[in-house]
Amino acid sequence: MTAAPADAARARATPAPPPAEGRLLREAVRRGRGPAALVLAATALGAAAAVTLPLALGRAVDLLIARADAGFWVLLCTALIATEVATDALVARTGGRTGAATTAWLRRRALAGFLAAPPAATTGTGLPTRLTANALDAGTAPVAAATAAAAGLAPLGGLAGLFLVDPWAGAAFVCGVPLLLLILRALLRDGRAALTTYQEEQGRMARLLTGALSGAATIAAAGTVRAEERRVLAPLAGMRAAGERTWRVQGRAAGLSGALMPLLVAAVLAVGGVRLVAGHLTPGDLLALSRYAVLAAGAGALAGALNGWVRAKAGTARVETVTALPPTPHGTRDLPPHGDGTLALHGVHVTRDGVPLLDSVTLTLPGGTTTALVGPSGSGKSLLAAVAGRLTDPDQGTVLLDGTDLRTLSADALRHAVAYAFERPALFGATIADAVACGPLPEPELRRALRRAAADTFTDRLPHGPRTSLPEAPLSGGELQRLGLARAFTRPTRLLILDDATSSLDTVTAHLVARALTDTPGTRLTITHRLTTAAQSDQVVWLDGGRIRGTGPHSVLWRDPAYRAVFGAGAGAGAGAGGDAGAGADTVTDTGARRRSDVRTDVTGDVRTELPTDMRTDLHTGIRTDPRVDTGTGAAE
Repeated sequence: MTAAPADAARARATPAPPPAEGRLLREAVRRGRGPAALVLAATALGAAAAVTLPLALGRAVDLLIARADAGFWVLLCTALIATEVATDALVARTGGRTGAATTAWLRRRALAGFLAAPPAATTGTGLPTRLTANALDAGTAPVAAATAAAAGLAPLGGLAGLFLVDPWAGAAFVCGVPLLLLILRALLRDGRAALTTYQEEQGRMARLLTGALSGAATIAAAGTVRAEERRVLAPLAGMRAAGERTWRVQGRAAGLSGALMPLLVAAVLAVGGVRLVAGHLTPGDLLALSRYAVLAAGAGALAGALNGWVRAKAGTARVETVTALPPTPHGTRDLPPHGDGTLALHGVHVTRDGVPLLDSVTLTLPGGTTTALVGPSGSGKSLLAAVAGRLTDPDQGTVLLDGTDLRTLSADALRHAVAYAFERPALFGATIADAVACGPLPEPELRRALRRAAADTFTDRLPHGPRTSLPEAPLSGGELQRLGLARAFTRPTRLLILDDATSSLDTVTAHLVARALTDTPGTRLTITHRLTTAAQSDQVVWLDGGRIRGTGPHSVLWRDPAYRAVFGAGAGAGAGAGGDAGAGADTVTDTGARRRSDVRTDVTGDVRTELPTDMRTDLHTGIRTDPRVDTGTGAAE
């Protein structure tokens, strides 16, 4: 049974192109458009009050000097000041709430994008930094956009007020505006580049620190603490250079604008004083000019508003690298209702950075059987296991579960059909029970999963049994692996994949788990380095250099010295855990020539396998080998 051509075609469809750069920034601003509009309106109202206040103050002063009734203007000044204070408070409160909500949304988006992407695409993304500091900067985008848009209202109003009161004073101020615009332009151009570099170096150091913390015990045992400190802190030089550049840009902008603005204010006051002495202005007009000059000089505050917008853009760009990861495409199909978990890989090929890691792998795991996947380190075992359960997709070839292409299955159907247990499982949740159950699970089923993984022997001794909190339950490597196995046992699946998930178990516990696996419904694929696990499996797949070098019963493969070498056994280890491994056997060399030992063994070959047409089978031994892989008797073709 094979997948329908139409479904397979849909599954192989080219994924949608990544979103255009800046899309997340626009979405963040659009999402906060309501609060941003409120901030913009409040800022505009505050600016209107600030622009009106100098006129009211000037009028009140002139009336008081003339000993006339100035009550209305004094009350108006009071109301305008109160309006400025109220709008500032509203902007601060709305900005804080909106920033928090937008940051939370960005973090959820980034985490969802990270989890939806294939694992190979998430390597080196520096997710912790993007979810913390970068998302925090990006969360200010809606309010930063509104603030930057409204930041020029008060300065423009002040400039208009200068010309309204006295055009000569306004002209004196305008003479310095071109220089101010050049300062702001330099801040936008150079500030963003420096800030982006700083954030990139910060993310690099966070990745190095995370890796060092995960291997703290190894570092301590090796006595390489100082070397690791130097390695983790190496990005500090880049951070320092980028930080100094950022502060230089901002300091230069602040310094120049800080020096320019008082000079412009002084020029306005000088012109206003001359005009006052000449009788063209009143004392109230001079007061209004001084206030308007200060407002117009507030154009320097644009640097702060624009700097906030620059930080928001840089942070959003960093978060967008995670949200824009191409998701793993899923179909809509379900598995046949009565399948036995037969897994078939046909022509699977995986390349990373131009290097083929899996090459023309064709293999069948019969339903209800246990297959041991063995091979030297770097042979592609974990990658093959990831392809088998669709944690990653092959570049070429198909993977069928009960005749259905995994790429055509819905996400729910796929994850309910395939369960994983890893060498170093990660536990999530408040308690051990939460970490094992991964959702609602009746107590009897939880207990049964723990018992099958031989984990009940230590969880029952904990202060609160399986309900003990994770921080109160220090776990050894073997205990951690048993909890990972228990998690895989909590639900029935058609395919159970153990990626070296028993490597830290003692012999007795590994035997108990192996017995539980035998009673597990569905098909089992086990990556192992244990001789006993391979011997107890229904079939063994021997992987070497990304190719299947041989497949069959362990007792048959054991006759090949190269296979024995996988387990560290020498050429003289003919007898032992391989059952009848001591019997001589025929093997097929890379040139196709047969090398025969002195004892002939007949093998019935009761394990079903599917191999490429160029795989050669020795009729005397049942060993199936790939002539393109070196068997130790000659060079690979």
